[in-house]
Amino acid sequence: MINDQQLIANLAEELDNLSVDLILILGPTASGKTKLAVELAAMINAEIISVDSRQVYRGMDIGTGKDLAEYKDIPYHLIDIINPGEKYNISRFLEDFDLAYKEIKAKGKKVIACGGTGFYLQALIDAKPYAQIPIDDAFRNSLLPLAKDELLTQLDAYALPANFVVDRSSKKRIIRALEIVRFLEENPTHHIKEQATYSAIVYGINPALAVRRQRITDRLMQRLASGMIAEVENLLSAGVSNEELEYYGLEYKYISYYLKGELSYADFLKKLETEIHRYAKRQMTYFRKMEKDGIVIKWF
Repeated sequence: MINDQQLIANLAEELDNLSVDLILILGPTASGKTKLAVELAAMINAEIISVDSRQVYRGMDIGTGKDLAEYKDIPYHLIDIINPGEKYNISRFLEDFDLAYKEIKAKGKKVIACGGTGFYLQALIDAKPYAQIPIDDAFRNSLLPLAKDELLTQLDAYALPANFVVDRSSKKRIIRALEIVRFLEENPTHHIKEQATYSAIVYGINPALAVRRQRITDRLMQRLASGMIAEVENLLSAGVSNEELEYYGLEYKYISYYLKGELSYADFLKKLETEIHRYAKRQMTYFRKMEKDGIVIKWF
């Protein structure tokens, strides 16, 4: 369907009659988001802002799936903006996004935000100011052995900010709430920055499961043939540690294990492919959560 020029033309016509800040295109990995964004941008005089927590890193091209050739002559933003070793978070993303947005609008162009990092995507149109609180891995790990009731008991001992709504549906979200309130208690002068949000029309690409799975497998093999393992070797040679590689996602994590001799090539390939499929499923779960939160997604 992404190759159907009539579809692109229909979208362009639809957007001519709408007044929104953003056209937002989302979908799981290997769904064809970038291709759709580029074809649409060419028709409506738009530039693209990447919404991807890993494509910001220089030198991480194959493993993060930048596919820069797909952009053709369409300008893109928030790709290759920091060096490996730096940490990137939601607060920094929102600041960078707003700068890119204003730069594009100053040219009189439309803005397409395209990506698969659901947390970042949702933050653009649904303000969650406490998402700015930094992650504390050591604190999180200390809470993981506790039962949900024990976590809730700890949470109830804190005085919650009046505008802080806690999602108590899972251990993961309760732990995040504890992380936030603990940080605020230990840093009483911390200022929560005001967060810009944008009006948007949201398009989602959701290929049939069998199609998605085949695309993931095909793309993984293409990336390996294109030198993804050599890319990781170059990062290690440049001083990025194996521990840091785990932070940068599945491809870097499992290639690191393979290079250390912890996995055979066959086991590495099988494990990585399985985990990418699981990741795509988690992405779709998050997008469905966005819909439950009231965000309308027009699915293709």
